[in-house]
Amino acid sequence: MNPSTHAALYGPWQPAKPVRKERPAVVVLAGLLWAVTALSVSWVGGLACIALLWTAAAGDAPGGLFLLLLLIPAGAGALTALARTSRLRAMDAATRMLLLGAVACPVPTALAVWLWFLAG
Repeated sequence: MNPSTHAALYGPWQPAKPVRKERPAVVVLAGLLWAVTALSVSWVGGLACIALLWTAAAGDAPGGLFLLLLLIPAGAGALTALARTSRLRAMDAATRMLLLGAVACPVPTALAVWLWFLAG
């Protein structure tokens, strides 16, 4: 292809941007945060399901247990909305996952620890 044709079609030639390597410490920290978050959410959800089953077996109204179970998809939706913002999409994947993990981790982990001590 003629160089002037290439320049007319695609603009002037520019070298490709160098690919940034993932930083292993950031990847490991993000993985640990998400593992703690997943364990906490599964603990809280499992405990809520057991309590809901016991409540239904006793014939009582479930009450606020449904609200506890509805917080899980609501939190996931809020994290998805946060992840789709333009500033976070501009970050590399490892940093974005570390930031989202830091936002997602404290609430379910604190709730799981509180329920752990409350349940005995």
